[in-house]
Amino acid sequence: MALLDIHDVAYNWLVDFFVGYGHCTRYGGTTSTVLDISASIIQGSAIGPASYVVNAADLTTVTPVNAIFKYADDTYIVIPARNTQSKGNELDNVSKWALVNNLQLNKAKCVEIASMH
Repeated sequence: MALLDIHDVAYNWLVDFFVGYGHCTRYGGTTSTVLDISASIIQGSAIGPASYVVNAADLTTVTPVNAIFKYADDTYIVIPARNTQSKGNELDNVSKWALVNNLQLNKAKCVEIASMH
């Protein structure tokens, strides 16, 4: 966000928002310890979706005929049937991008949807 052309007041508000943020989970009456969040995507926050879109602006496909769509903290890669062999390269690209950006690709949430159109 530091690279955006925004007023200092807005930038300072964003810095203040992201610094010192923590997260804990409550399940079955038990609450985990609070851990600091060091990534710039805070799920459930009003700024989270826009923050992801800004943060993911440099995430592109490896193969030019493939398309990528990003919203909130979701990313969709659309691969034409003639190009299915590029799937592994695309997922590796997203995974590497995530690591560089202090994020982690949750491969358990990755799914393949085939359309017959």
